[in-house]
Amino acid sequence: MYLYLKNKNYYSIKKLLIVALSFMLGACSSSVEPLEPKALLTQSKLVELPNAQVIVTFPEPNPSSREYVNNRGTFKAYKGHGQLLIQNHSAKSADIYINNQLLNIKQLLGANTVYQYSLAKLTHNGVNTFKVANIQPAGASLTLRFAFPTLNKASHQQANFSEVDALIERDIKAGFPGAVLAVVKNGELIKLTAYGDAKQYQQNDLMLLRPEPMQTDTLFDLASNTKIFATNFALMKLVSEGLLNINKPVQLYLPEYQGDGREQRRVKDLLTHSAGYPPVFDFHRKDSSNGDVFYSQNSHTTKKLLLTSVPLSEKSLGQHVYSDIDYMILGVLVERITGLSLDDYLEQQVYAPLKLHNTVFNPLKKGFNAQQFAATELGGNTRDGRIKFDNIRTHVLQGQVHDERAYYSLGGVAGHAGLFSNAPDLAILCQLLLNNGGYGDKQLFSASALAQFLTPQSSDETYGLGFRLAGNNQARRWHFGPYASAQAYGHTGWTGTVTVIDPVYDLAIILLTNARHTPITGSQKSYQFSGKNYETAQYGSVVSLIYEALLNQ
Repeated sequence: MYLYLKNKNYYSIKKLLIVALSFMLGACSSSVEPLEPKALLTQSKLVELPNAQVIVTFPEPNPSSREYVNNRGTFKAYKGHGQLLIQNHSAKSADIYINNQLLNIKQLLGANTVYQYSLAKLTHNGVNTFKVANIQPAGASLTLRFAFPTLNKASHQQANFSEVDALIERDIKAGFPGAVLAVVKNGELIKLTAYGDAKQYQQNDLMLLRPEPMQTDTLFDLASNTKIFATNFALMKLVSEGLLNINKPVQLYLPEYQGDGREQRRVKDLLTHSAGYPPVFDFHRKDSSNGDVFYSQNSHTTKKLLLTSVPLSEKSLGQHVYSDIDYMILGVLVERITGLSLDDYLEQQVYAPLKLHNTVFNPLKKGFNAQQFAATELGGNTRDGRIKFDNIRTHVLQGQVHDERAYYSLGGVAGHAGLFSNAPDLAILCQLLLNNGGYGDKQLFSASALAQFLTPQSSDETYGLGFRLAGNNQARRWHFGPYASAQAYGHTGWTGTVTVIDPVYDLAIILLTNARHTPITGSQKSYQFSGKNYETAQYGSVVSLIYEALLNQ
């Protein structure tokens, strides 16, 4: 019987801290001899044990009549890593096999005792097997708990990334500002490289005498990658906890969401961008085409307008029209269900348990300084003086979310944009996704919830729930390149960020750039950031070269 999220065996608080710390750190440890385990951890009675990717009790209840399907299973691990807790209830001995190798347990097991074992010499990359037999005495039982893999930042894998390095460095030499590239493969951070500068301009076209160099831990405005690394993480957690059903009407969770057909909109319609909302809606400007009635630079007012007034189009109902409005509403939905602001919920319930202290909304209000961030637009939100509205920023943006709707109308905290992070933190979040929702001794959401969010829509296989999917039709080759599996997923961000998570190759690619930290060219109505003209900013080429480096070695 497999149990996820909760376990009702209780152990003492003091001893639990030892178990939890050892379990989390030991997921990457090979210091204990796996065939002669000696690590007796605790014998006590009060508090819950750490979580795990697989929690299974033997003997299994209701066994199959097929003898060789009983008391067996699989867990994910990487070669040279892996951690097992044996939570013994009443057994004195048992035969435990990992990848068909018997653990040599010489001592008798103690009742109500927890043992920790390193599996470092028994595991390989990917799916590993376990089985249990000959539990003595008859009627006795024990539970195995396999930790989720954690990211090994001291990589031993070799790959030749010279071509992708040459591409980015060529663009840097030609005027592209900067980038950080991270590659996660088989549980290891096999590449983490900074290129160019985090900040080159002090205003408009005036360059700094001493540009601020890019660092591997520089933080970036993730723009629409917020949708998956913030809002989707929250929603999948709520689905796993039974607090959210995406097939229910939005109105069930937001009662004021009514009128003009809102009652028929499901949470899923927002997640698939098929509720009928326009791509953008400029609350922050009085002179927008929506009229003064929709003007708001106040978060409370904006949320009220989102739930009661923003018009929907029946013509586009059911069609996929990518819209930030959908995720603004989903951000409000998370707040309503949890009773916390979106940033408080994510920072306290998602990022803090993973020790991700550089993944945050409104960072300049939370102890960070501007020099820790990659800069974006040179003239605030003015497009080099082409745009004007009340309270518009005109300085170089650094550590403030660029997105106008997030910054002016939602106080910097929104479901569609506003999250800041760096490559090391995102690498851990990507590994968590590759682990189907868990990391070390933490499980944020269930594998079934993630699978639900990654299911391609029959109307367009490149749409999951919030996640963009590679699919088979190559419509998003510009994002995923030509080599990604059909199961690859991820997102892009307007500021110059792209993520690719490919479970078939156990691979994640994180490219963070400050492509918008460049002069703007063109006319008053037709203009572009010069940084977007570089190949690095086109995403697909960098992604393709990474796949080639890994597939051709």
